[in-house]
Amino acid sequence: MREIKKKKRRSARFLGTVVDPKHFSTTQLKFYVILVPLALFMILPVVMIVNRAFMPLGELFAFPPHIFVHDPTLTNFRNLFELSGTTGVPFLRYLLNSLVITLLTVLLNLVITIFGAYAFAKKRFVGKKFLFELNQLALMFVPTAVAISRYIVITKLGLIDTLAVHVLSLAAMPVGLFLVKQFTDQLPDALLEAAVIDGAKERHIIFKIIVPLIRPALATSVVLTFQQVWMAVEASNNYITDDSLRTLAYYLGSLSTNNAVAAAGTSAAASLILFLPNLIIFIWMQSQVMNTMSHSGIK
Repeated sequence: MREIKKKKRRSARFLGTVVDPKHFSTTQLKFYVILVPLALFMILPVVMIVNRAFMPLGELFAFPPHIFVHDPTLTNFRNLFELSGTTGVPFLRYLLNSLVITLLTVLLNLVITIFGAYAFAKKRFVGKKFLFELNQLALMFVPTAVAISRYIVITKLGLIDTLAVHVLSLAAMPVGLFLVKQFTDQLPDALLEAAVIDGAKERHIIFKIIVPLIRPALATSVVLTFQQVWMAVEASNNYITDDSLRTLAYYLGSLSTNNAVAAAGTSAAASLILFLPNLIIFIWMQSQVMNTMSHSGIK
């Protein structure tokens, strides 16, 4: 009996050091020895992106490279706006295009994901298994593998040189649908049956019961969609010939390829502007993302 009590105390102390971050114990030091250097190493790219945006040209090409800026300057941002002005398309136009396209695509994708996940998880219809397997099959294909067929479809629909081509080409994301569907599967059918007995209509069940309960999975889908759409250049490269309809990610790529040395400062400034929204949205929704990963069976 005494041995059992000792084992329970040791187990409680061990669990306390692992899962109770509110109370510090010296036994937790071994975890900090590993986690703190790892966290510093992983945040290093973020620090470099921020610092390089404010480095003068001499520091950008210094050897050995600098992590922290020694002589900060706003010249890179000034040159970025002036350079875009001389090409005929203002920098703010690229930025506005990216914001509008990303917002519309995320909203449309969210609607498709919600209704698609609900149908696959809680409805019975002919071809349900086959259609979901098609969604799983789509996860195997990279955009390059379907570039020709996608171009033919977009051409037949008359979407060349339109903002709609940016939105529709990325409106459906198989990985987001799969993730939300797996999360929706965990909701008990009895809960929905009780709502039906109480007289709830389909739209009330979806938006007042299901959506609040699968919010972590939806937040994860939003983060994944935002990152993919915000950084996408496929539509600007393949379906757009009018520069005024292209995105900020495309503009950044054109700066890097046209004159890598002279445009190093403006590219660094544009990279920071392109990177910040991704960082902000992930920090804002990181708790929901972590909650999804811990409850959806993803390891």
